[in-house]
Amino acid sequence: MPSSTNQPAAMRIIGMMSGTSYDSIDAAAADISMDNGTLVLTPLGIVSEPYPEQLLGELAAQLPPAVTTMEQVCRLDTGIGQAFARLAARANTELCDGQADAVASHGQTVFHWIESGQAMGTLQIGQPAWIAEATGCTVVSDFRPRDIAAGGQGAPLVGYFDTLWLGNLPGNPVALNLGGIANITVGGQKPAAFDTGPANALIDAAVRHFSAGSANYDVDGAMAARGTVHQQLLGRFLDEPYYALPAPKTTGKELFHLPYVLKAMEGLGDIADDDVVATLTTLTARTVANAVAAAEGTEVIASGGGTLNPSLMKALRLELGTIGLQTSNDLGLDVMAKEAYAFAVLGYLTLNNLSGTVAGTTGARHPSILGSITPGNNGLPFRTQQPSTPLALRITNRETV
Repeated sequence: MPSSTNQPAAMRIIGMMSGTSYDSIDAAAADISMDNGTLVLTPLGIVSEPYPEQLLGELAAQLPPAVTTMEQVCRLDTGIGQAFARLAARANTELCDGQADAVASHGQTVFHWIESGQAMGTLQIGQPAWIAEATGCTVVSDFRPRDIAAGGQGAPLVGYFDTLWLGNLPGNPVALNLGGIANITVGGQKPAAFDTGPANALIDAAVRHFSAGSANYDVDGAMAARGTVHQQLLGRFLDEPYYALPAPKTTGKELFHLPYVLKAMEGLGDIADDDVVATLTTLTARTVANAVAAAEGTEVIASGGGTLNPSLMKALRLELGTIGLQTSNDLGLDVMAKEAYAFAVLGYLTLNNLSGTVAGTTGARHPSILGSITPGNNGLPFRTQQPSTPLALRITNRETV
């Protein structure tokens, strides 16, 4: 991919992500370049691995609303960093022929501190030094704190990626990610990005509880399909004050966790397990659809693990009504890799001295160059001659480059 001396050179970057569902680590590799103001993303593929069983259990046991210790945080930071490092090394070998320039690691969110609607701090762990040591690559990590320091919510950081990507589409398109938490980015003339509420977080928590840990999620949406929405329980969930807060706003498992579900069920008598899951599935669909309608969205492009749940997608289509729904697969971007690719782009921007946020998406006072940098074996791969702010994003493939 050719580049002139007045724009950043092409880079091969591995983007790494483990979301609030913490079901797996994803590593997506891409060649990224700039072509006359357009970011060109050429996906090279994705590899994923679940956390080792013991590490997963330790992580689950320490997340909110549990109480933890600094020792446990240190142990998790190391263990998660080592797990990311193993997958990064595999991605470099299998997807990049050992030629990756850098790794952009989101790490694992373990706490997102919100007070009175404002993000005060955030903690993503997974020590990047392990990744640098295993791959020899420079690592960009810890993306969210700089935006929070600038007055933003620190999330969703896919907002910049999405606004560049959505700019090629007609109308007022909305990008939707259905991870543990659901977030949307609104394109058009007034970009906005925010968390709408839970996506899989409450569904997964309920399934783990009802199955005594033998199942981690509603496989194929089967429980929701068998169940019937409990309208009184749904009404209690919908009374959550978060939904009425103005954007930009963020949330997480600090609010939406199993005790939240169990408290809402108090005094309602026996409710079948399937009915609870069906109700939570409708809750996700309803709150997403309400947010899209309020933003006057004309079409929704969904990605994330929730797109693989037929019951959730069916409920979402029903709630959206006449607003169209497709997935990022339809636009050439793997639904399970989109966030990892987005962080690869953020890493590219950071390494080329370019900001990774855009006005209106996080509520920050100004755009910021995001992240912290851990040098690789050959130092820092800065390549910019003259920074050039991208105006659009184009997804291409290796055959057309």
